[in-house]
Amino acid sequence: MDLILKIILVSALLANNVYAANPIKIFRSANQQVQLDLIKSGLGVVWGFDFINNEKLIFTERNGKMKTLHLEKKVIHEIKGLPKIDSVGQGGLLDIALHPEFSKNSWVFMSFTQKYDAGVGTIIAKAQLQNNKLINYKELFRTNPPGSGGQHFGSRIVFGKDNTIFFGVGDRGNRPRVQKLKYPNGKLFRIKQDGSIPEDNPFLGNKDAIKSIWSLGHRNPQGMAIHPETGELWEQEHGPKGGDEINLIKKGLNYGWPIITYGKEYGGSTIGPKSKPGLEQPIKHFTPSIAPSSLMIYSGKLFKKWKGNFFSASLKLKHLNRIVIKSKKVIREERLLKDLNERLRNVREAPGGEIYFSTDHGNIYKLSLAKH
Repeated sequence: MDLILKIILVSALLANNVYAANPIKIFRSANQQVQLDLIKSGLGVVWGFDFINNEKLIFTERNGKMKTLHLEKKVIHEIKGLPKIDSVGQGGLLDIALHPEFSKNSWVFMSFTQKYDAGVGTIIAKAQLQNNKLINYKELFRTNPPGSGGQHFGSRIVFGKDNTIFFGVGDRGNRPRVQKLKYPNGKLFRIKQDGSIPEDNPFLGNKDAIKSIWSLGHRNPQGMAIHPETGELWEQEHGPKGGDEINLIKKGLNYGWPIITYGKEYGGSTIGPKSKPGLEQPIKHFTPSIAPSSLMIYSGKLFKKWKGNFFSASLKLKHLNRIVIKSKKVIREERLLKDLNERLRNVREAPGGEIYFSTDHGNIYKLSLAKH
C-alpha cells in the first residue's frame, strides 16, 4: 500500500471514529493521570451540549441544527421541529440545557438568535423532545428591543438550586444601554420555567426596569455555572482587549461594564478606570484576553483532585483553563491542552464525572482517568 493510500485510509478511519477508543494523549495534572479521547469529529461549531443520560448527549450547532450523539455507537440523529433561527455573526443556535428532571418530563431549554423588529435578538425557549422531534414549543424570553449587528448575544443557560433559570445577554455593541435597566443589553436574567418573573427578583419595584434582570454591567457573558455545593451563581464574560472576567454574581449588583474594566479598546486606548465605588470587582480577570466561552465547576466525582475547580474553554488562546479558587481568591491556574490548537467552545461534566468539551473545529472530546 503506497503512502498516499495509507493517508487516505487513516483519515477516513479518524473521520468515522474507529480510533476513538485510543487516547490522543495522556497527561498529568494535580497528581492525576488524565486521558484525552476524541469522541466525534466532522461536526459544525458545537456551541452547547448536555447529557440525556450516560450513553447519549444532545448538542447544538451554531448554524441552526440540533442533534443527539450516542457516545459509544457514535450514531447521530438530527432533531426536527426547531423554531426559526437566524445565524447572524456570532449568533445562531446557541446553548442547550435539559431540565433537571428531563428523564421524567423531556423538557429542553435553548437559546438562539432571530431577526425581528428590524434587528436581531436573543430568545430563550423550551420544548419537549419526543422521537427526535421538538413538540409543545414555548418562547420564554426575547430581548426587546433587539440589537443591530451580529456580536455579543450571550448566552448560557443554567438552573438555580430553586430551579429558576439564569441566562445572559451581551451588550450587543451598544455600551450606553448596559447601565440602563429598561434595556436588556449587558444583563443577566432570572425567570421561572414558564417564563414568569420570580417574586424576589431585585428590580420588581422599579417601574422602568425589565423585571427579569438579576444583575447588570456585563459585556458578553458566555459562561455561567452554579456551584454544586454552595449554589452560588458564577459568570464568565469576554472583555475587550484584556479584561475577560470571572464574577461571583449577587442579586441586583452592578459589575461595571463599560464604566470600569481591566481591558482597553482594540486600538489600545483606555476605556475607563479599573475600579470605582459601588461597582463590583471580578474574582479573576484575564489580561491579555483568553476569550473565554464557557464555565464549569467540577464536582469531584471522578477526578478527586479537581473537586471544586473551575474549568473554562478558551477560544483565542486555544486551551482548557483550570482555576482553583479558595475564599474568593485565585490560588492556582493551569492551562491544559494548548498543543491541541483548537478553539474550545463548551465544557461540561458528564453524569459519570468525565469532562467533555467541544471545539469550533467540529470535534467533541472527553477527559477521563487514564487506564493503568
